Amino acid sequence: MGAALNAASPIRGLTGPNPWVGAAIVSEGRIIAYGATEPPPGRHAERVALEAAGSLARGATLYCTLEPCAPFEGKRTPPCSDAIIDAGVAAVVVALEDPDVRVAGAGIARLRSAGVEVQTGDGALAATRQLRPYLKHRETGLPYVIAKFAASLDGRIATASGDSKWITGDAARARVHEERARVDAIITGSGTVLADDPALTARPGGRVAIRQPLRVIVDARGRTPLTARTLAEPGKVVVATVSESDAAWRSDLVAAGAEVILLEPGVTGVNLYQLFQALGRRGILSAWIEGGASLLGSVFDEDLADEVWAFIAPRLIGGDGLPAIGGFGASTLASAPTLHEVLSERIDDDILIRGYTGRWQPMTLR
Repeated sequence: MGAALNAASPIRGLTGPNPWVGAAIVSEGRIIAYGATEPPPGRHAERVALEAAGSLARGATLYCTLEPCAPFEGKRTPPCSDAIIDAGVAAVVVALEDPDVRVAGAGIARLRSAGVEVQTGDGALAATRQLRPYLKHRETGLPYVIAKFAASLDGRIATASGDSKWITGDAARARVHEERARVDAIITGSGTVLADDPALTARPGGRVAIRQPLRVIVDARGRTPLTARTLAEPGKVVVATVSESDAAWRSDLVAAGAEVILLEPGVTGVNLYQLFQALGRRGILSAWIEGGASLLGSVFDEDLADEVWAFIAPRLIGGDGLPAIGGFGASTLASAPTLHEVLSERIDDDILIRGYTGRWQPMTLR
């Protein structure tokens, strides 16, 4: 199972809306083939491994990080459970049952009915960590929300004059681009667009990635200019606003190539829960929040973040520097969002602190 998990690691986040699954086939005590899910409309991990193993798959054991899929209405690829049966695999070890209601045990049942021995649960915790965005989307219909910010040691994202380039170093910013390339959407607020005019593209290794996440601008007041840099970058842009915003501005955005979605007003602008529902319906598994203090504050006030990535620079800004997180905030320490399973990582002179937060937990951990 460790080999199957390792096979899936490089393609984490790159196969949406399908899960990033790994598979390994063992025969006579040795691994004879690996497989990882290909981007749509490519093959699933089990098929990749089976085709690599060829006739050696007969009588072998296949390990996979998620339940092999079964037939269902509208399915675009042949079911992996049938491929496993046809290959003559003797046993299958599954880390996690698929929470997708169209599968949800049907793949395992199909294998067993064909005489294939199936075991479940091996590597379940590691597979759960690896597949958290997929699991949340299939369990709730909502994307997995990662709140990211870069701040000084005293929690500021800019000086009082608005100077924010650059708080963290080159290596930390490079890491951000690597992670951008693995999510389905990047969300920011109109304040950040006005202050920084960011491209919001994924540029791992300094090159614009072929696969670009959907760029989402939250703008209840209709402030995003038509000259915004992000509107001219490769990939799709969605502007989330309310019906009270200027209709001519919305039409101009559409003419400039953006998609405009109308949502109900929220406490501090746009109804963020409705936004995440809309993104979930279009198959967005993961969303990376790169807003300023206002947007991040709303996300935490409404308990909508599932994970936090905080890049902390060894700088002290002080004074009236802009805070990383605004909003109403916690009234007591006991009610403050608290990270769990916290990891810290040195990135040159900066420190990355990340961990899980929010009320959602995968069903496998409840």
